[in-house]
Amino acid sequence: MKSETKKILLSVAIGGAFFFIAYGFVGFTKAALLGTIALLVGLWSSEALPLGVVSLLPIVLFPAFGILSTKATAINYANHIIFLFLGGFLLAIGVEKTKLHLYIAHKILQIFPKTPRGMIFSLALTSGVLSSVLSNTTTTLLLISIALFLTDHVGLKMRFALAIAYGANIGGILTPIGTPPNLVLLGIMSDNGMEAIPFFTWMMLTAPLVLFMLFFVAFLLSIGTKNIAIAHTEKVEPLSLEQKKVMALLFGLIGLLLVNAKIEPYWSGLGLSESAILLAAGLSLFMPPLSILKWEEDFHKVPYAIIFLFGAGFSIAKGFSHTGLADDIAGVLLGMTDMTPFLLLLATATLITFATEITSNTALISIMLPVIYSVAKQSGIDATLFMMLATLCASYAFMLPIATPPNAIAMSSGAVHIKDMLRYGIVLNFVGIASIVAIAYFYWRFFI
Repeated sequence: MKSETKKILLSVAIGGAFFFIAYGFVGFTKAALLGTIALLVGLWSSEALPLGVVSLLPIVLFPAFGILSTKATAINYANHIIFLFLGGFLLAIGVEKTKLHLYIAHKILQIFPKTPRGMIFSLALTSGVLSSVLSNTTTTLLLISIALFLTDHVGLKMRFALAIAYGANIGGILTPIGTPPNLVLLGIMSDNGMEAIPFFTWMMLTAPLVLFMLFFVAFLLSIGTKNIAIAHTEKVEPLSLEQKKVMALLFGLIGLLLVNAKIEPYWSGLGLSESAILLAAGLSLFMPPLSILKWEEDFHKVPYAIIFLFGAGFSIAKGFSHTGLADDIAGVLLGMTDMTPFLLLLATATLITFATEITSNTALISIMLPVIYSVAKQSGIDATLFMMLATLCASYAFMLPIATPPNAIAMSSGAVHIKDMLRYGIVLNFVGIASIVAIAYFYWRFFI
């Protein structure tokens, strides 16, 4: 109890320090937002309070400091992305309840090398490839419950969960449809009359980065696992009727998501909402002929703390735009236009990557891309190259669960603590920044 109190007081002190430092530069409301964010990050990182409790604090603190009204804050906890999560969580509960994950895990162990490094690489690669055609959120939700039953070793569970989350973040940039920030970029390019990046050109530009980062993630997460054996001894029976039902639902879901995916100019997709598709699949588990889940028995298993976490992320993004703090960040970028192109790319990549850690990557990139377009025009850098760099950096934030949906899902598994994510994530953030800047400066600019 004393330790938790100290952590809370330290987080409050950090938040207060950020407020008083910022107050002299940006005024009360913006300083209050920065102080509140510092407090939340401190509480999340130290785990002084439960994740869900901290994630609900913006509903109390934002109105108290005049950042947003209660209504304007609370509405972010009903964002449509949250219902995609809800549907995915229900599917994961159905898979676990029928023990289908044990069967799939057994089959995976028969295909891939049974070494920690082999399994970590295969999980990261599988997640990355799937995330290039499905959303990285959907991919992580489908894979995470399976991966955790490949081993009984606590340390390996953590690494497997991070391999899937980080693989999804990395693979999501391989195609224009892999993650929402990519689609935001294409939309803003269209609004500004810029020529769209063809699907296969995009893949040619991003493939070297994706492959390098997947190999590096597997290497990083494998450190210290050489002497750990993967031994999952639980006996696996033939598929039961209930397992076959869930398996059929999963295959049908993946097929529908693939058909629904838009691949311009070859296929326009079905135009259905992924959130609606995932939620419908999750809810169908309560209905005949499936009837796998029971409301009273199973709905409480949904990890509401993660849902509240994303509500907090969307609230912070709204606070950035409402208070004008986003415009101040844009002003910082505009003041860098006299830098050399390489340094400007490096500064932008660093700013976007670490700003994404404390807010929704989709919301942040929606705010920042129009600004980056203006900066590119003033600095003489190709706007497409500059905007694409920023977009990819918004997906390559690995330190905090609030940064990207896959990070949050890894946290929801219970196998990953924020300390683990911080430890590996800080390394991957800097490696990602360096890799994206290098590939943009030495490779992309000859093709864009």
